[in-house]
Amino acid sequence: MSERNGGDLVVESLAALGATTVFGLPGQHALGAFDALRRSKLEYVGLRVENNAGFAADAYARVTGGAAPLLVSTGPGALMTLAALQESAAASVPVVAIGSQVPVAGLGGGRHGYLHELVDQKASFRDIVKSVHTVRTASQIPSALAAAWETALTAPYGPVWVEIPQDVLLAPVTVPPVGELAAEPRPLRPRAELVAEAAALLSRAERPVVLAGGGVVRAGAEAELRALAERLDAPVACTFGGKGAFPWEHPLSLRSWLEDRHTTDFLEDADVLLVVGSGLGELSSNYHTFRPRGRVIQVEADLGKLESNHPALGIHADARLALGALAAAVGERRDAAAPGVVAALLERVRERIDGQDLGLERGVLAAVRDALPEDAPSFWDMTILAYWAWSAWPGPMHSAQGAGGLGYGFPAALGAAAADRTRPVLAVSGDGGAMYSIAELATARQYALPVTWLIVDDGGYGILREYMTDAFGEATGTELARPDFVALAGSFGVPAVRTSPERLRDDLAEALAAPGPSVVVLPACLRMFAPTHLG
Repeated sequence: MSERNGGDLVVESLAALGATTVFGLPGQHALGAFDALRRSKLEYVGLRVENNAGFAADAYARVTGGAAPLLVSTGPGALMTLAALQESAAASVPVVAIGSQVPVAGLGGGRHGYLHELVDQKASFRDIVKSVHTVRTASQIPSALAAAWETALTAPYGPVWVEIPQDVLLAPVTVPPVGELAAEPRPLRPRAELVAEAAALLSRAERPVVLAGGGVVRAGAEAELRALAERLDAPVACTFGGKGAFPWEHPLSLRSWLEDRHTTDFLEDADVLLVVGSGLGELSSNYHTFRPRGRVIQVEADLGKLESNHPALGIHADARLALGALAAAVGERRDAAAPGVVAALLERVRERIDGQDLGLERGVLAAVRDALPEDAPSFWDMTILAYWAWSAWPGPMHSAQGAGGLGYGFPAALGAAAADRTRPVLAVSGDGGAMYSIAELATARQYALPVTWLIVDDGGYGILREYMTDAFGEATGTELARPDFVALAGSFGVPAVRTSPERLRDDLAEALAAPGPSVVVLPACLRMFAPTHLG
């Protein structure tokens, strides 16, 4: 096709908005857009399952800090992205999902019997994404994509859905190529009177504490958080989604032991607790057992989460802008005892773990930590080792704990690797979660992505086995037949090795240092540390 069409407007618009990479999977109604990719400078990374393409886009957005385009087809292809978009919504990740539609004449459903036709496709996305955009003519494409892009990158970040009919993608266009598109996210600034009130409370506090959530990481507010904490001498705990928001070894760092009752008690005892970028949901509140006794200040970009679980001085704002304003407004507060108080709390946590005979689990996590280069990102599936990492991993990590779906780790790691091929990326899965993503070994091989996939093979859904055994005395539906993962990876042309806890560090380090994808399989039955949220 020598002439340009609606598909060209899609890829030209994405490039004008700053995109360099597109994730997706083609389908009949979307072929006009995929053909246009051939004529563009955008890099296309095609995965084997649409849900995995969504996870890859999610991770790309997380590591780059920008929006990530996801391109899929109508009906089944579109619906397959829903679990991935739910994770992006729960974790506030800006994914711009673009799906095709049946021809314009068929919009509304059922009249023409088109393949993949849904009565109301966009209705399936409304409860998940921030906004839905339907295009009906080619001239609407650039503006619709710009509006979607702006919405995705406006705090709180989140996924958006754009759908474009097949005939609009294929229709010839005579307008000039898209040059510039305006998509300026609106800054979500804190109100001055709220900053002043919060600053006064923090300045007068005797026991101020900060709880930093994922909103701090998404906003890139790590420097502002550290400045405020050091100005107040306030201890800082990070939620599981907020890993990396505050330095792990800092003398004011309470780290992330949020499922430990000692930490919960410490947070409850604060006379002023500043919660930033967290809705204090199930995991961040130790399964809703957290009962603050002092004044709570909550900074949250998602209006629906503001004071949704606890009364607070609510500040609807971007975390970076709010923390910067607070750091400038608070009075300097010195507390020489704060580091000792933090150290004493961490010692109590350590003693509790020491008393539970969990040497295997702690050794495995330490081996993974030692093998991974300091600047290499890691992506974790919903598996026991990831649950350990939420509390004990000493730096940034990415997991699917926002929505909690299986299959995130490996395709997400592929998305991160597509953003930067100069450093290795680690994916961690259990054998159950790994089966969601086996097809993506072909993707890893096709694009030579430097991802090392650690599969902890315990013969089933390990965490569900543990939950059911604890609750009912025995587990049902958790035991799984599984392949020889080493041989299976080899059939894809991906190097693989079976390791042991004793060899894990060296085998994993070797795999991470090698170019391209690799798989390391660890047969092991890991246990969780005893929960303390009922204490």
